[in-house]
Amino acid sequence: MRILLVEDDVDLSRQLKSALSDAGYAVDHAADGEEAHFLGDTEPYDVVVLDLGLPKIDGVSVLERWRRDGKTTPVLILTARGAWSDKVSGFDAGADDYLTKPFHTEELLARLRALLRRSAGIASATLACGGLRLDPRAARASVNGEPLRLTSLEYRLLHYMMMHQGRVISRTELVEHLYDQDFDRDSNTIEVFIGRVRKKIGTDRIETVRGLGYRLTPLTGESEAA
Repeated sequence: MRILLVEDDVDLSRQLKSALSDAGYAVDHAADGEEAHFLGDTEPYDVVVLDLGLPKIDGVSVLERWRRDGKTTPVLILTARGAWSDKVSGFDAGADDYLTKPFHTEELLARLRALLRRSAGIASATLACGGLRLDPRAARASVNGEPLRLTSLEYRLLHYMMMHQGRVISRTELVEHLYDQDFDRDSNTIEVFIGRVRKKIGTDRIETVRGLGYRLTPLTGESEAA
């Protein structure tokens, strides 16, 4: 899953980017409102963490522009402004959640997981597809109770496909949601990662839909939440 982190504090940005990367996310960073608006307008993020007190364009204005343009990406406001009026302004501008500084990183991560679940229409905290399980809280996955050893990119791939299981996902979409902006993107590498994940979870769980992409489904005889 891919996150846009919008924060002008250098030290906090570094800490948050490290924590989010460790949690399995691909992270892009914007240090001002102008860059944030451009990235949010042109890149398909799964969720945005947005500060309000930004240089060039303030966070509320950035959010209002996104919503006017029809951008529905979930947005969590992360700010030192804790007054009830600031919270109301943030929610009225289109925010989905609001967290004030100082904060605990684990709470931020939990709120992001909840936003991602809601946006995908998923109720359970643990993702399941037949005998395949993935726990975003621990960044761990298993097949029929056996733990899987996954690289960070393999985990991101599996996480995204489990969030959208049953739907055909193109290689382009996978590239856009697995890699951060600075990564040397090549859609051909997706085939390599698909092959590696298939070997670990069972080759028949990921179907190739010729000319369209890939689809994650339970094995024959398994229910989605078996």
